[in-house]
Amino acid sequence: MGSAPDGGPYANRAASAGVAVRNPEFEGAVRTSFARQKFLSTLGASLVEVRPGRVSIELPFSPALGQQHGFAHAGALATVADSACGYAALTLCDRGFEVLSVEFKLNLLAPARAARFVATGEVVRSGRTLSVCRADVFGLEADARELVATMLATIIQRPVETR
Repeated sequence: MGSAPDGGPYANRAASAGVAVRNPEFEGAVRTSFARQKFLSTLGASLVEVRPGRVSIELPFSPALGQQHGFAHAGALATVADSACGYAALTLCDRGFEVLSVEFKLNLLAPARAARFVATGEVVRSGRTLSVCRADVFGLEADARELVATMLATIIQRPVETR
């Protein structure tokens, strides 16, 4: 798969701000949870990066994900941005916890026209219960990359429920 875009104003902020990884098996937790995401699978999304406080998800464009003008639908972009934020928060949770989105705001910055998109979620602040995360969604086409959307999200962590 492709690589995630580097940089951004919050790159590595959680790790560099002294936030300790509370679950040394965070990557396995993220990958296991992602594998259970049927909607992301339906969209064709895949994990491309899992680091403490940072997760990137790739979404290949398909006409099935298009809106009436041929651009990627905002709902598809919101889905991968939200999931990238949630999984970034999960990387900093204690073992035995899961995450849910509480709220998010998505700004659409440019028409989403590209062969693939990468949403990179980063933890801005990780608290005991709530985490504030942001995500940038880039359209990637050959050597070009364009910021098409940005998200600010609040994520709650809670103990895993046995189902």
